[in-house]
Amino acid sequence: MKITPQISEAELEVMKIIWKHPNINTNEVIERVSKTSKWSPKTIQTMLLRLIKKGALNHYKEGRVFVYTPNVDKSDYLEIESRSFLERFYNGTLNSMVLNFLEKDRMSEDEINELYQILEKRMNRKKE
Repeated sequence: MKITPQISEAELEVMKIIWKHPNINTNEVIERVSKTSKWSPKTIQTMLLRLIKKGALNHYKEGRVFVYTPNVDKSDYLEIESRSFLERFYNGTLNSMVLNFLEKDRMSEDEINELYQILEKRMNRKKE
């Protein structure tokens, strides 16, 4: 199994852009990240370099600019981070987290209905 690098919150914002737009060049990354943050182009370039050093990104030169592609699959990253969150806060059990949200009235009726439908589909799939 491939080891997933630790990605900071700020770096994650850059990764989200690259996951959404693989094979994106430096200027495009800066333009897109600048729409949602006040980071300078230099800061964004620093984050790109960090992500390359961590192994989260691949890059190659195309003309006068670098083009970036993700080296970490978004779904793999989300799975690892979700498991880490559950381990840190809920002893690794999803039901503890859901119960916490239910007991604290943090889930709307629509969210509860959606969860119920998801669970019902899952149960029906297992019966087949």
